[in-house]
Amino acid sequence: MIPSILVPVMGGTDGDKARVIQTLLFVAGINTLLQALFGTRLPAVVGGSFAYVIPIVYIISDSSLQRIYDPHEYLKDFSFDRVLKEIFRCNWFAEIYRNNASYPRSSDCSLEHSNHLGLQPTLGSFFTVFQSPWYGTCGWIARFGVVSTRISALGNCVEIGVPTLLLVIGLSQYLKHTRPLRDVPIFERFPVLICVAIIWIYSLILTASGAYRGRPIQTQFSCRTDRANLISTAPWFKFPYPLQWGPPTFSAGHAFAMMSAVLVSMVESTAAYKAASRLAIATPPPAYVLSRGIGWQGIGILLDGLFGTGTGSTVSVENVGLLGLTRVGSRRVVQISAGFMIFFSTLGKFGAVFASIPFPIFAALYCVLFGLVASVGISFLQFTNMNSMRNLIITGVSLFLGISVPQYFNEYWSSGRHGLVHTNAGWFNAFLNTIFSSPATVGLIVAVFLDNTIEVEKSKKDRGMPWWVKFRTFRGDNRNEEFYTLPFNLNRFFPPT
Repeated sequence: MIPSILVPVMGGTDGDKARVIQTLLFVAGINTLLQALFGTRLPAVVGGSFAYVIPIVYIISDSSLQRIYDPHEYLKDFSFDRVLKEIFRCNWFAEIYRNNASYPRSSDCSLEHSNHLGLQPTLGSFFTVFQSPWYGTCGWIARFGVVSTRISALGNCVEIGVPTLLLVIGLSQYLKHTRPLRDVPIFERFPVLICVAIIWIYSLILTASGAYRGRPIQTQFSCRTDRANLISTAPWFKFPYPLQWGPPTFSAGHAFAMMSAVLVSMVESTAAYKAASRLAIATPPPAYVLSRGIGWQGIGILLDGLFGTGTGSTVSVENVGLLGLTRVGSRRVVQISAGFMIFFSTLGKFGAVFASIPFPIFAALYCVLFGLVASVGISFLQFTNMNSMRNLIITGVSLFLGISVPQYFNEYWSSGRHGLVHTNAGWFNAFLNTIFSSPATVGLIVAVFLDNTIEVEKSKKDRGMPWWVKFRTFRGDNRNEEFYTLPFNLNRFFPPT
Protein backbone atom coordinates (compact mmCIF):
# COMPACT_ATOMS: atom_id res chain seq x y z
CA MET A 1 0.00 0.00 0.00
CA ILE A 2 2.85 2.43 0.72
CA PRO A 3 4.13 2.58 -2.89
CA SER A 4 0.56 2.91 -4.13
CA ILE A 5 0.13 5.96 -1.88
CA LEU A 6 3.49 7.67 -2.40
CA VAL A 7 4.67 6.89 -5.93
CA PRO A 8 1.93 8.91 -7.70
CA VAL A 9 2.75 11.87 -5.44
CA MET A 10 6.46 11.64 -6.26
CA GLY A 11 5.65 12.00 -9.94
CA GLY A 12 6.25 8.32 -10.72
CA THR A 13 4.33 6.27 -13.25
CA ASP A 14 2.46 3.02 -12.68
CA GLY A 15 5.54 1.23 -13.96
CA ASP A 16 7.57 2.98 -11.27
CA LYS A 17 5.03 1.82 -8.69
CA ALA A 18 5.47 -1.80 -9.72
CA ARG A 19 9.25 -1.35 -9.63
CA VAL A 20 9.16 0.21 -6.14
CA ILE A 21 6.93 -2.62 -4.89
CA GLN A 22 9.42 -5.09 -6.33
CA THR A 23 12.33 -3.28 -4.64
CA LEU A 24 10.46 -3.01 -1.33
CA LEU A 25 9.77 -6.75 -1.39
CA PHE A 26 13.43 -7.48 -2.18
CA VAL A 27 14.80 -5.35 0.65
CA ALA A 28 12.10 -6.60 3.05
CA GLY A 29 13.30 -10.14 2.37
CA ILE A 30 16.89 -9.18 3.17
CA ASN A 31 15.92 -7.27 6.32
CA THR A 32 13.68 -10.09 7.53
CA LEU A 33 16.46 -12.62 7.03
CA LEU A 34 18.98 -10.44 8.88
CA GLN A 35 16.54 -9.84 11.73
CA ALA A 36 15.70 -13.55 12.09
CA LEU A 37 19.38 -14.53 12.03
CA PHE A 38 21.19 -11.76 13.92
CA GLY A 39 18.51 -9.44 15.35
CA THR A 40 15.89 -10.43 17.88
CA ARG A 41 15.67 -13.93 16.33
CA LEU A 42 11.87 -13.72 16.61
CA PRO A 43 9.62 -14.92 13.75
CA ALA A 44 8.80 -11.37 12.69
CA VAL A 45 8.73 -9.91 9.19
CA VAL A 46 10.40 -6.53 8.57
CA GLY A 47 8.68 -4.41 5.94
CA GLY A 48 7.87 -0.86 4.93
CA SER A 49 6.68 1.57 7.59
CA PHE A 50 3.77 4.02 7.35
CA ALA A 51 5.53 6.17 9.96
CA TYR A 52 7.72 7.62 7.22
CA VAL A 53 4.81 8.91 5.14
CA ILE A 54 4.53 12.35 6.79
CA PRO A 55 8.29 13.17 6.51
CA ILE A 56 8.25 11.92 2.92
CA VAL A 57 5.27 14.14 2.11
CA TYR A 58 7.26 17.04 3.58
CA ILE A 59 10.22 16.13 1.35
CA ILE A 60 7.96 15.87 -1.67
CA SER A 61 6.44 19.30 -1.00
CA ASP A 62 9.89 20.93 -1.02
CA SER A 63 10.02 23.29 -3.99
CA SER A 64 13.64 22.33 -4.71
CA LEU A 65 12.47 18.86 -5.73
CA GLN A 66 9.88 20.21 -8.16
CA ARG A 67 10.27 21.28 -11.75
CA ILE A 68 8.08 23.42 -13.96
CA TYR A 69 7.26 22.00 -17.39
CA ASP A 70 5.20 24.91 -18.74
CA PRO A 71 6.12 28.35 -17.37
CA HIS A 72 2.92 29.85 -18.82
CA GLU A 73 0.62 27.47 -16.97
CA TYR A 74 2.85 27.10 -13.90
CA LEU A 75 2.12 23.37 -13.67
CA LYS A 76 4.54 21.73 -11.30
CA ASP A 77 5.53 18.07 -11.37
CA PHE A 78 7.71 16.17 -8.94
CA SER A 79 10.97 14.61 -9.99
CA PHE A 80 10.58 10.96 -8.99
CA ASP A 81 14.30 10.20 -9.17
CA ARG A 82 15.29 13.28 -7.18
CA VAL A 83 12.82 12.49 -4.41
CA LEU A 84 14.15 8.95 -4.01
CA LYS A 85 17.73 10.24 -3.98
CA GLU A 86 16.80 12.62 -1.17
CA ILE A 87 14.99 9.88 0.75
CA PHE A 88 18.11 7.70 0.52
CA ARG A 89 20.26 10.39 2.14
CA CYS A 90 17.63 10.89 4.84
CA ASN A 91 17.51 7.13 5.49
CA TRP A 92 21.30 7.09 5.76
CA PHE A 93 21.16 9.84 8.40
CA ALA A 94 18.32 8.03 10.19
CA GLU A 95 20.33 4.80 10.22
CA ILE A 96 23.20 6.53 12.04
CA TYR A 97 20.80 8.02 14.57
CA ARG A 98 18.98 4.75 15.14
CA ASN A 99 22.14 2.72 15.64
CA ASN A 100 23.47 5.31 18.10
CA ALA A 101 20.24 4.85 20.04
CA SER A 102 20.35 1.05 20.02
CA TYR A 103 23.77 -0.59 19.93
CA PRO A 104 25.17 1.44 22.88
CA ARG A 105 21.94 0.40 24.66
CA SER A 106 20.90 4.00 25.33
CA SER A 107 17.41 2.83 24.38
CA ASP A 108 17.41 0.49 27.39
CA CYS A 109 16.74 3.44 29.67
CA SER A 110 13.20 3.76 28.33
CA LEU A 111 12.71 0.00 28.42
CA GLU A 112 13.67 -0.15 32.08
CA HIS A 113 10.80 2.22 32.88
CA SER A 114 8.09 0.52 30.82
CA ASN A 115 6.00 -2.50 31.76
CA HIS A 116 2.62 -3.99 30.97
CA LEU A 117 0.82 -0.70 31.56
CA GLY A 118 2.99 0.81 28.83
CA LEU A 119 2.53 -2.07 26.40
CA GLN A 120 -1.25 -2.03 26.69
CA PRO A 121 -1.86 1.41 25.09
CA THR A 122 1.01 0.91 22.65
CA LEU A 123 -0.42 -2.32 21.23
CA GLY A 124 -4.03 -1.53 22.04
CA SER A 125 -3.83 1.61 19.93
CA PHE A 126 -3.78 -0.59 16.82
CA PHE A 127 -7.54 -0.79 17.25
CA THR A 128 -7.51 2.74 15.81
CA VAL A 129 -5.68 1.70 12.68
CA PHE A 130 -8.65 2.47 10.46
CA GLN A 131 -8.74 6.03 11.73
CA SER A 132 -5.32 6.72 10.30
CA PRO A 133 -5.13 8.12 6.77
CA TRP A 134 -2.12 5.89 6.07
CA TYR A 135 -3.35 2.46 7.17
CA GLY A 136 -7.06 2.21 6.82
CA THR A 137 -8.08 4.36 3.90
CA CYS A 138 -8.13 3.55 0.27
CA GLY A 139 -7.62 7.25 -0.27
CA TRP A 140 -4.51 8.43 -1.99
CA ILE A 141 -2.56 11.62 -1.70
CA ALA A 142 -3.43 14.32 -4.19
CA ARG A 143 -0.86 15.50 -6.68
CA PHE A 144 0.50 18.24 -4.48
CA GLY A 145 0.77 16.26 -1.24
CA VAL A 146 -2.70 16.69 0.22
CA VAL A 147 -4.11 13.63 1.92
CA SER A 148 -7.43 12.71 0.40
CA THR A 149 -10.35 10.78 1.77
CA ARG A 150 -10.63 9.16 5.18
CA ILE A 151 -13.27 6.66 4.05
CA SER A 152 -12.34 3.10 4.77
CA ALA A 153 -11.25 0.99 1.83
CA LEU A 154 -13.63 -1.69 3.01
CA GLY A 155 -16.59 0.63 2.51
CA ASN A 156 -15.37 1.92 -0.83
CA CYS A 157 -15.73 -1.55 -2.33
CA VAL A 158 -18.16 -3.53 -0.18
CA GLU A 159 -18.53 -6.33 -2.72
CA ILE A 160 -14.82 -7.16 -2.28
CA GLY A 161 -14.05 -6.06 1.28
CA VAL A 162 -16.92 -7.77 3.11
CA PRO A 163 -16.47 -11.21 1.42
CA THR A 164 -12.75 -11.02 2.25
CA LEU A 165 -13.46 -10.32 5.91
CA LEU A 166 -16.06 -13.08 6.19
CA LEU A 167 -13.92 -15.60 4.33
CA VAL A 168 -10.76 -15.09 6.38
CA ILE A 169 -12.71 -15.39 9.66
CA GLY A 170 -14.61 -18.42 8.39
CA LEU A 171 -11.52 -20.28 7.21
CA SER A 172 -9.31 -19.49 10.20
CA GLN A 173 -11.90 -19.98 12.95
CA TYR A 174 -14.90 -22.03 11.86
CA LEU A 175 -13.11 -24.38 9.44
CA LYS A 176 -9.73 -24.63 11.15
CA HIS A 177 -10.37 -28.24 12.20
CA THR A 178 -11.57 -29.24 8.71
CA ARG A 179 -8.81 -31.05 6.84
CA PRO A 180 -9.52 -31.80 3.16
CA LEU A 181 -6.09 -33.40 2.94
CA ARG A 182 -5.19 -35.96 5.55
CA ASP A 183 -3.35 -34.58 8.58
CA VAL A 184 -2.78 -31.20 6.89
CA PRO A 185 -4.61 -28.26 8.56
CA ILE A 186 -4.86 -26.23 5.36
CA PHE A 187 -7.52 -23.78 6.52
CA GLU A 188 -5.74 -23.13 9.81
CA ARG A 189 -2.29 -22.61 8.28
CA PHE A 190 -3.11 -20.81 5.02
CA PRO A 191 -6.32 -18.80 5.55
CA VAL A 192 -4.87 -15.52 4.25
CA LEU A 193 -3.27 -17.07 1.16
CA ILE A 194 -6.45 -18.93 0.24
CA CYS A 195 -8.62 -15.91 0.96
CA VAL A 196 -6.52 -13.47 -1.11
CA ALA A 197 -6.38 -15.90 -4.06
CA ILE A 198 -10.14 -16.50 -4.09
CA ILE A 199 -11.17 -12.85 -3.67
CA TRP A 200 -8.59 -11.63 -6.17
CA ILE A 201 -9.93 -14.01 -8.81
CA TYR A 202 -13.42 -12.84 -7.89
CA SER A 203 -12.38 -9.20 -8.35
CA LEU A 204 -10.79 -10.08 -11.71
CA ILE A 205 -14.11 -11.52 -12.84
CA LEU A 206 -15.97 -8.41 -11.70
CA THR A 207 -13.51 -6.16 -13.54
CA ALA A 208 -13.60 -8.21 -16.75
CA SER A 209 -17.40 -8.36 -16.75
CA GLY A 210 -17.65 -4.56 -16.73
CA ALA A 211 -19.18 -4.28 -13.26
CA TYR A 212 -17.35 -1.01 -12.62
CA ARG A 213 -18.02 0.79 -15.87
CA GLY A 214 -19.48 4.21 -15.25
CA ARG A 215 -18.84 3.99 -11.50
CA PRO A 216 -17.18 6.87 -9.58
CA ILE A 217 -13.43 7.26 -9.95
CA GLN A 218 -12.82 6.43 -6.29
CA THR A 219 -14.75 3.16 -6.62
CA GLN A 220 -12.84 2.19 -9.76
CA PHE A 221 -9.54 3.01 -8.09
CA SER A 222 -10.41 0.77 -5.14
CA CYS A 223 -12.03 -2.14 -6.95
CA ARG A 224 -10.51 -2.58 -10.38
CA THR A 225 -7.57 -4.92 -10.99
CA ASP A 226 -6.54 -3.63 -14.42
CA ARG A 227 -5.26 -0.17 -13.53
CA ALA A 228 -2.83 0.96 -16.25
CA ASN A 229 -2.22 -2.64 -17.41
CA LEU A 230 0.56 -3.09 -14.87
CA ILE A 231 1.02 -6.82 -15.40
CA SER A 232 1.27 -6.64 -19.19
CA THR A 233 3.75 -3.74 -19.19
CA ALA A 234 6.04 -4.97 -16.39
CA PRO A 235 9.28 -6.74 -17.40
CA TRP A 236 9.65 -10.44 -16.71
CA PHE A 237 12.94 -10.03 -14.88
CA LYS A 238 14.31 -7.00 -13.05
CA PHE A 239 16.99 -7.26 -10.37
CA PRO A 240 16.97 -4.40 -7.83
CA TYR A 241 20.42 -2.92 -7.31
CA PRO A 242 21.90 -0.20 -5.06
CA LEU A 243 21.54 3.41 -6.19
CA GLN A 244 19.24 2.36 -9.04
CA TRP A 245 17.61 5.82 -8.91
CA GLY A 246 20.93 7.67 -8.85
CA PRO A 247 23.33 9.07 -6.20
CA PRO A 248 21.88 10.64 -3.04
CA THR A 249 21.45 14.35 -2.35
CA PHE A 250 21.70 16.22 0.94
CA SER A 251 19.42 18.46 3.02
CA ALA A 252 19.76 18.82 6.79
CA GLY A 253 16.10 19.76 7.31
CA HIS A 254 14.88 16.65 5.53
CA ALA A 255 17.18 14.50 7.66
CA PHE A 256 15.85 15.88 10.96
CA ALA A 257 12.29 15.38 9.76
CA MET A 258 13.08 11.73 9.05
CA MET A 259 14.33 11.24 12.61
CA SER A 260 10.76 11.52 13.87
CA ALA A 261 9.76 8.52 11.78
CA VAL A 262 12.71 6.61 13.26
CA LEU A 263 11.44 7.29 16.79
CA VAL A 264 7.92 6.18 15.88
CA SER A 265 9.11 3.02 14.16
CA MET A 266 11.28 2.17 17.19
CA VAL A 267 8.25 2.36 19.46
CA GLU A 268 6.05 0.35 17.11
CA SER A 269 8.77 -2.24 16.52
CA THR A 270 9.43 -2.69 20.24
CA ALA A 271 5.74 -3.29 20.87
CA ALA A 272 5.53 -5.63 17.88
CA TYR A 273 8.49 -7.66 19.17
CA LYS A 274 6.74 -8.06 22.52
CA ALA A 275 3.56 -9.21 20.78
CA ALA A 276 5.49 -11.58 18.50
CA SER A 277 7.24 -13.20 21.45
CA ARG A 278 3.90 -13.76 23.18
CA LEU A 279 2.22 -15.22 20.10
CA ALA A 280 5.27 -17.41 19.41
CA ILE A 281 5.18 -18.66 23.03
CA ALA A 282 8.65 -17.28 23.73
CA THR A 283 9.88 -15.37 26.77
CA PRO A 284 9.56 -11.57 26.57
CA PRO A 285 12.70 -10.30 24.79
CA PRO A 286 15.11 -8.66 27.26
CA ALA A 287 16.47 -5.16 26.72
CA TYR A 288 19.70 -6.48 25.21
CA VAL A 289 17.82 -8.41 22.53
CA LEU A 290 15.51 -5.48 21.75
CA SER A 291 18.49 -3.17 21.33
CA ARG A 292 20.10 -5.70 19.01
CA GLY A 293 16.95 -5.92 16.93
CA ILE A 294 16.50 -2.15 16.71
CA GLY A 295 20.14 -1.81 15.66
CA TRP A 296 19.65 -4.25 12.79
CA GLN A 297 16.56 -2.32 11.78
CA GLY A 298 18.80 0.73 11.48
CA ILE A 299 20.93 -1.20 9.00
CA GLY A 300 17.70 -2.13 7.25
CA ILE A 301 16.82 1.57 6.90
CA LEU A 302 20.17 2.11 5.19
CA LEU A 303 19.37 -0.70 2.77
CA ASP A 304 15.95 0.84 2.13
CA GLY A 305 17.53 4.09 1.07
CA LEU A 306 20.36 2.41 -0.82
CA PHE A 307 17.97 0.41 -3.00
CA GLY A 308 15.28 3.11 -3.17
CA THR A 309 12.19 1.62 -1.53
CA GLY A 310 10.73 5.07 -0.85
CA THR A 311 10.27 4.44 2.88
CA GLY A 312 11.98 3.01 5.96
CA SER A 313 11.65 -0.30 7.76
CA THR A 314 9.73 -1.49 10.77
CA VAL A 315 8.32 -4.76 12.09
CA SER A 316 5.22 -5.68 10.12
CA VAL A 317 2.34 -5.60 12.62
CA GLU A 318 0.03 -7.41 10.22
CA ASN A 319 2.49 -10.30 9.99
CA VAL A 320 2.65 -10.45 13.78
CA GLY A 321 -1.14 -10.83 13.69
CA LEU A 322 -0.76 -13.50 11.02
CA LEU A 323 1.59 -15.31 13.39
CA GLY A 324 -1.23 -15.61 15.90
CA LEU A 325 -3.89 -16.34 13.30
CA THR A 326 -2.02 -19.28 11.73
CA ARG A 327 -0.30 -20.41 14.95
CA VAL A 328 2.96 -20.82 13.07
CA GLY A 329 5.67 -19.40 15.33
CA SER A 330 8.68 -21.02 13.68
CA ARG A 331 11.72 -18.88 13.03
CA ARG A 332 12.70 -21.22 10.19
CA VAL A 333 9.41 -20.58 8.39
CA VAL A 334 10.06 -16.83 8.41
CA GLN A 335 13.61 -17.35 7.14
CA ILE A 336 12.38 -19.50 4.26
CA SER A 337 9.67 -16.94 3.54
CA ALA A 338 12.33 -14.23 3.38
CA GLY A 339 14.18 -16.29 0.79
CA PHE A 340 11.02 -16.55 -1.30
CA MET A 341 10.52 -12.79 -1.01
CA ILE A 342 14.01 -12.16 -2.35
CA PHE A 343 13.57 -14.65 -5.20
CA PHE A 344 10.13 -13.57 -6.39
CA SER A 345 10.98 -9.86 -6.13
CA THR A 346 13.39 -10.27 -9.05
CA LEU A 347 10.43 -11.18 -11.27
CA GLY A 348 8.92 -7.94 -12.56
CA LYS A 349 5.54 -9.54 -13.19
CA PHE A 350 5.36 -10.56 -9.54
CA GLY A 351 5.64 -6.96 -8.35
CA ALA A 352 3.00 -5.93 -10.86
CA VAL A 353 0.64 -8.61 -9.53
CA PHE A 354 0.91 -7.14 -6.05
CA ALA A 355 0.27 -3.68 -7.46
CA SER A 356 -2.96 -4.88 -9.04
CA ILE A 357 -4.51 -6.36 -5.87
CA PRO A 358 -7.43 -4.11 -4.81
CA PHE A 359 -7.05 -2.17 -1.55
CA PRO A 360 -10.23 -3.56 0.07
CA ILE A 361 -8.60 -7.00 0.29
CA PHE A 362 -5.81 -5.57 2.44
CA ALA A 363 -8.28 -3.51 4.46
CA ALA A 364 -10.37 -6.56 5.34
CA LEU A 365 -7.27 -8.49 6.39
CA TYR A 366 -6.15 -5.59 8.56
CA CYS A 367 -9.45 -5.74 10.43
CA VAL A 368 -8.48 -9.17 11.71
CA LEU A 369 -4.68 -8.95 11.93
CA PHE A 370 -4.38 -5.54 13.61
CA GLY A 371 -7.27 -6.39 15.91
CA LEU A 372 -5.47 -9.55 16.99
CA VAL A 373 -2.26 -7.65 17.82
CA ALA A 374 -4.24 -5.02 19.73
CA SER A 375 -5.92 -7.73 21.78
CA VAL A 376 -2.48 -9.12 22.65
CA GLY A 377 -1.65 -5.71 24.10
CA ILE A 378 -4.76 -5.80 26.26
CA SER A 379 -3.87 -9.31 27.43
CA PHE A 380 -0.69 -7.96 29.07
CA LEU A 381 -2.92 -6.37 31.70
CA GLN A 382 -3.49 -9.80 33.25
CA PHE A 383 -0.06 -9.45 34.89
CA THR A 384 -1.15 -6.28 36.70
CA ASN A 385 -3.74 -5.65 39.38
CA MET A 386 -6.68 -4.17 37.51
CA ASN A 387 -8.59 -3.74 40.76
CA SER A 388 -6.19 -0.88 41.50
CA MET A 389 -7.69 2.54 40.77
CA ARG A 390 -4.20 3.79 39.93
CA ASN A 391 -3.79 1.22 37.17
CA LEU A 392 -7.29 1.86 35.87
CA ILE A 393 -6.60 5.58 35.56
CA ILE A 394 -3.27 5.05 33.80
CA THR A 395 -4.75 2.50 31.40
CA GLY A 396 -7.81 4.59 30.59
CA VAL A 397 -6.04 7.93 30.17
CA SER A 398 -3.16 6.55 28.09
CA LEU A 399 -5.45 4.57 25.80
CA PHE A 400 -7.89 7.46 25.37
CA LEU A 401 -5.17 10.01 24.62
CA GLY A 402 -3.39 7.51 22.39
CA ILE A 403 -6.55 7.37 20.30
CA SER A 404 -7.81 10.95 20.44
CA VAL A 405 -4.58 12.99 20.06
CA PRO A 406 -3.47 11.29 16.80
CA GLN A 407 -7.06 11.50 15.55
CA TYR A 408 -6.98 15.27 16.16
CA PHE A 409 -3.66 15.62 14.32
CA ASN A 410 -4.85 13.46 11.42
CA GLU A 411 -7.91 15.64 10.90
CA TYR A 412 -5.61 18.44 9.80
CA TRP A 413 -3.98 16.17 7.24
CA SER A 414 -7.29 15.06 5.77
CA SER A 415 -8.38 18.69 5.43
CA GLY A 416 -5.28 19.49 3.36
CA ARG A 417 -3.54 21.73 5.91
CA HIS A 418 -0.40 19.56 6.15
CA GLY A 419 -0.71 18.89 9.87
CA LEU A 420 -1.68 20.67 13.07
CA VAL A 421 1.84 22.06 13.62
CA HIS A 422 2.32 24.55 10.82
CA THR A 423 5.30 26.87 11.37
CA ASN A 424 7.81 28.27 8.90
CA ALA A 425 10.20 25.42 9.70
CA GLY A 426 8.97 22.51 7.60
CA TRP A 427 11.26 19.94 9.23
CA PHE A 428 9.95 20.93 12.68
CA ASN A 429 6.36 20.56 11.45
CA ALA A 430 7.07 17.11 10.05
CA PHE A 431 8.85 16.05 13.24
CA LEU A 432 6.02 16.91 15.63
CA ASN A 433 3.21 15.90 13.27
CA THR A 434 4.81 12.48 12.83
CA ILE A 435 5.28 11.90 16.57
CA PHE A 436 1.79 12.95 17.59
CA SER A 437 0.07 11.24 14.65
CA SER A 438 1.21 7.84 15.92
CA PRO A 439 -1.27 6.27 18.39
CA ALA A 440 1.36 3.83 19.66
CA THR A 441 3.88 6.58 20.40
CA VAL A 442 1.42 8.92 22.11
CA GLY A 443 -0.02 6.07 24.19
CA LEU A 444 3.44 4.94 25.29
CA ILE A 445 4.57 8.46 26.23
CA VAL A 446 1.49 9.06 28.38
CA ALA A 447 1.55 5.59 29.99
CA VAL A 448 5.26 5.64 30.85
CA PHE A 449 5.03 9.15 32.30
CA LEU A 450 2.03 8.38 34.48
CA ASP A 451 3.28 4.95 35.52
CA ASN A 452 6.59 6.37 36.72
CA THR A 453 5.19 9.41 38.54
CA ILE A 454 2.07 8.16 40.36
CA GLU A 455 2.75 6.21 43.59
CA VAL A 456 5.71 4.40 42.09
CA GLU A 457 7.19 2.76 45.19
CA LYS A 458 3.85 1.78 46.72
CA SER A 459 2.55 0.09 43.58
CA LYS A 460 5.36 -2.22 42.47
CA LYS A 461 3.27 -5.32 43.06
CA ASP A 462 0.18 -3.82 41.42
CA ARG A 463 2.28 -2.87 38.39
CA GLY A 464 3.39 -6.47 37.96
CA MET A 465 7.04 -5.61 38.52
CA PRO A 466 7.96 -8.85 40.40
CA TRP A 467 6.89 -10.89 37.37
CA TRP A 468 8.41 -8.49 34.84
CA VAL A 469 11.83 -7.87 36.35
CA LYS A 470 13.27 -11.33 35.65
CA PHE A 471 12.78 -10.90 31.91
CA ARG A 472 14.66 -7.61 31.66
CA THR A 473 18.10 -9.22 31.47
CA PHE A 474 19.33 -12.00 29.23
CA ARG A 475 20.40 -14.14 32.20
CA GLY A 476 17.10 -13.58 34.00
CA ASP A 477 15.47 -16.67 32.48
CA ASN A 478 17.10 -19.88 31.27
CA ARG A 479 14.79 -20.05 28.27
CA ASN A 480 16.22 -16.82 26.83
CA GLU A 481 19.25 -18.73 25.61
CA GLU A 482 17.02 -21.07 23.58
CA PHE A 483 15.10 -18.24 21.92
CA TYR A 484 17.61 -15.42 21.49
CA THR A 485 21.14 -16.87 21.26
CA LEU A 486 22.94 -15.84 18.07
CA PRO A 487 23.68 -18.56 15.48
CA PHE A 488 27.07 -19.78 14.28
CA ASN A 489 28.44 -19.48 17.85
CA LEU A 490 28.52 -15.68 17.49
CA ASN A 491 27.81 -15.22 21.19
CA ARG A 492 31.52 -15.73 21.77
CA PHE A 493 32.18 -12.39 20.03
CA PHE A 494 28.95 -10.64 21.10
CA PRO A 495 28.24 -11.92 24.62
CA PRO A 496 24.81 -11.02 26.03
CA THR A 497 24.73 -8.50 28.84
